Amino acid sequence: MWRGDTLFLLENLVLRDFRIRYRNMSLGVLWSLLNPLVMMGVLTFVFTVLFPNPNKQFPVFLMCGLVPLNFFSIAWITGTTSIVDSAALVKRVPLPREIVPIAAVLSNCLHLSIQILLLLSIVLIFGNPVNTQWLWLPVVWGLEILFACGLALITSTLNVYVRDTRYVVESINTVLFWLVPVFYPFEAIPHKYAEIYQLNPVAAMVLCLRSILMKAEAPYFSTLLKLTTVSVCTFALGLLIFHKGKRRFYEFI
Repeated sequence: MWRGDTLFLLENLVLRDFRIRYRNMSLGVLWSLLNPLVMMGVLTFVFTVLFPNPNKQFPVFLMCGLVPLNFFSIAWITGTTSIVDSAALVKRVPLPREIVPIAAVLSNCLHLSIQILLLLSIVLIFGNPVNTQWLWLPVVWGLEILFACGLALITSTLNVYVRDTRYVVESINTVLFWLVPVFYPFEAIPHKYAEIYQLNPVAAMVLCLRSILMKAEAPYFSTLLKLTTVSVCTFALGLLIFHKGKRRFYEFI
């Protein structure tokens, strides 16, 4: 499926989605910096001033949660609506349709790269040096992107047939802000829910980032195993569902 011409098309779809997203924005990619910085400032004020917090590196702690959650939320919703939004392309151009939601997710990776640089800058500012454990970062980010692609394949298929799917995804993203340990430690979660909690790849991703960037330790094997298993299985399931659903896309879009 992934021949040279397909990869060329994927690259162009990614660039097209990125240009469309920032075309009418006066600040352009600066929003990639402003959004997490504003959220970091507000939440740091709330949870260090209004609710005193002993964690002296709370901004780093916070950004390890905000960056992966922001990327996942935006990538998932853009992937969900990608087939309907690209109806003309899907109908008229003979292409592997799977690349449309995948391109929608990958188009957020430049946005993500900017936020990762911001995260690493804050890590260094707070006195956490570069160390060999940073070599894990491409692995864990790659797994989150894979998971987002898998979910986008599933929900983009559903959204063709049930247009309310995008609103369900938006609602789940709102709930995720509270179910992912963004501003609270994993230790605060009751023990009976801890194992289930880590089956959420976004939560597992946050835990991995905090181990790597704040503790200079490799991610816990059990957490990394859950992240890998769920991400790979979700992507495989997404390909299967999309393959079965795409046969009737033309009738519904």
